[in-house]
Amino acid sequence: MASDKIVILVTGASSGIGLESVVALARESQDFDILLGSRSTEKGKKMLEDICHSHASSLKGTISVLQIDITDQKSILDAKEKVETKFGKLDVLINNAGIAVTRQTDTLTNLRETFETNVFGQAVVTEAFESLLKKSSNPRLIYISSGQGSITNRLDPTHKAYKTRGDYYRMSKTALNMLAACHKFNFAEWGCKVCAFNPGFCVTNLTGEAGRAMRIQHGARDPRDAADALVKVVTGKRDADIAKSGMVDVDGGMLPW
Repeated sequence: MASDKIVILVTGASSGIGLESVVALARESQDFDILLGSRSTEKGKKMLEDICHSHASSLKGTISVLQIDITDQKSILDAKEKVETKFGKLDVLINNAGIAVTRQTDTLTNLRETFETNVFGQAVVTEAFESLLKKSSNPRLIYISSGQGSITNRLDPTHKAYKTRGDYYRMSKTALNMLAACHKFNFAEWGCKVCAFNPGFCVTNLTGEAGRAMRIQHGARDPRDAADALVKVVTGKRDADIAKSGMVDVDGGMLPW
């Protein structure tokens, strides 16, 4: 029997934007059942303990840990089976897990690792959970992308990130945007609202501890900003933007593909 609550899965939710999104969603509504997706069950449980300790008085929704490694198909299918057994459906899938390879490596290895998580894993997760999204009365699919994936902005010499390289990461997010665009077209017939979301330049562990320090030094924003904006996407307050072309931006409006 399907859950009466709104079931939300956030992948890569044991840190950064994903973790803050779980907290923000749990504080938003008692009607939310939020699944904290984590590659490590132990880390996921530790984060859940921290959330309950730090935010106990403000939590309304329910949070539980779901082990899911988006680069491991068995893990994905096991997670899907657990969600189906417990809830019977999925209302919102937030494909948040992502990486940026920063260690010294050859081009092919970098591309393979980056695309494995940022593109291939996202596609496989969505494919696995599509049948559960179809059982929702108001399904939503959200891809956490990046303004770095905008081809238009990449070639704009006036853009603030014009001189930022990160070629392979940019390529992966551009591919992710196309995946979102294809699903937006493909899933429209069964009423699924699909978008790519730009969280902005946030303080996260995406590029490791050294990268985290660099982000802080260069004025990266609190990931809670992105989490709060995602709540608006989940609750329908950004539906007018979702209906448009481009990435839904953290600060309102759209970014070009």
